[in-house]
Amino acid sequence: MSQAAQQTGASSSQTSVPHTTHFIGGRWCPPGGPTFPDYNPYNGEIVYDIASGGRAEAQEAVAAAAAAFPAWAALAPIERQRLFLKAADLTDRRLPEIVRTVAVETGASAAFAAFQVRWSSNLMRQASGWAYLPCGDVLRSDMPGRFAMAVRKPLGVVAGFTPWNGAFNLAWRTAILPMAFGNTVVIKPSEEAPVSAGLLVAEILEEAGFPSGVINVVTHAPGEAGKIADVFFESPAVRCINFTGSAATARILAERAGRALKRIVLELGGFNPMLVLRDANITEAVNATVFGAFFHQGQICMNTRKVYIERPIHDEFVEKLAAKTLTLKAGDPTDPSIIIGPLINDRALRQCEERVRDAVDRGARVVTGGRANGKIFAPTILTHVPTDAICSLGTEETFGPVLVIEAVDDAEEALTRAQAIPYGLSAAIMTGNEDRGLELAQRFDTGIIHVNGATMAGEPSLPNGGVKDSGWGRSGHYSIEDFTEVRLTTLTHGSVKYPF
Repeated sequence: MSQAAQQTGASSSQTSVPHTTHFIGGRWCPPGGPTFPDYNPYNGEIVYDIASGGRAEAQEAVAAAAAAFPAWAALAPIERQRLFLKAADLTDRRLPEIVRTVAVETGASAAFAAFQVRWSSNLMRQASGWAYLPCGDVLRSDMPGRFAMAVRKPLGVVAGFTPWNGAFNLAWRTAILPMAFGNTVVIKPSEEAPVSAGLLVAEILEEAGFPSGVINVVTHAPGEAGKIADVFFESPAVRCINFTGSAATARILAERAGRALKRIVLELGGFNPMLVLRDANITEAVNATVFGAFFHQGQICMNTRKVYIERPIHDEFVEKLAAKTLTLKAGDPTDPSIIIGPLINDRALRQCEERVRDAVDRGARVVTGGRANGKIFAPTILTHVPTDAICSLGTEETFGPVLVIEAVDDAEEALTRAQAIPYGLSAAIMTGNEDRGLELAQRFDTGIIHVNGATMAGEPSLPNGGVKDSGWGRSGHYSIEDFTEVRLTTLTHGSVKYPF
């Protein structure tokens, strides 16, 4: 980073680490005030000294976004498009630097970090045309001489909460979707990845020439998010809350949004099932499962959490799945050959250990993995997991590389069990009968379903999002429904006869 960070002599295990500041109203705030350390999850070193903001910074950011809104909403589509395209080019140009930042700050493999960069620039290029989407409808009226229009208008200020997993591309999604339709944005990034999940976005948009106040980023220390959230809910200027994270936190935010009568968009977690039918290509099913379950150490909301497999192919599938899993190389994520990196923090590591231990104590069998090596938890496959074990319930996902395999008699049993899961983000069906796969897919109560593909297969243009406990709202250009409101305008020609 350049503008957002500068070298400082802050005490740490290193002699000097970059110090970051908030980005508010088109400027980087002066250094000083309270800070907190941002750690490398692989080796525990401090990589950034992060400014810790609170109410004052949040209020300033909301005011800046509100002041910038009228001009940004009125900006000609061609001008908005030019800015997005320039930001996309700048993002691609900085790929090597961003890849290293994301890997060091979040533990993402180099391949995943590079994917995030390319996904983000592709999103910006697609979003550059969304300002030209139909902005309303001409309506028929029963009133003689009346002309009626339903016109879409941007909401105003959208406050975004960005997560640490998939930090870079999800930060861009949080910023770009509302901005493409004329809103201005304030981002509160996760304290686990404040640079990748927010400050880098602001830096690139500043370099691209976005007007002051269109994007604002306020960072905070661990446990201090509430101060910033309070401002978002209290301020009349904030018209929408845009949250990506856990269902537990979302319930709190949704309740507050209801009391404040604010719109809220929620992209939450999932206990994503895969159904492997007896006619499936086992090699394809194994490859999709390994990728879906262990990508980014199982720390993505669309990771495969459970496989329901028909009994005739269960043993062969598990044997080949274990063999493939054991080939995944683990270590420092800055090494391009590494697939499995560290979990984000010690709390996440302990959760994986505790849940696997609980399952084993209740009778589950560990096929592979089951233990940690330093900050890395080995990719783990469990079978014979009893229904009362924590990691099989589906009420709370284990955000790590833990996969449960369950044998079923047939596809109907698999569908019934999968439908009982309270989440509904992503699912997959592996089958040699495509018609059967599509028929089952239409009966699945989930926001995303892939036939003969992994549970993880998102693209910037596709309407990703969940149902049930996985939230509401959609990405891509479908987010026009979330970040605009429809207003009715009528024009009546001639005189009107009123009843009195």
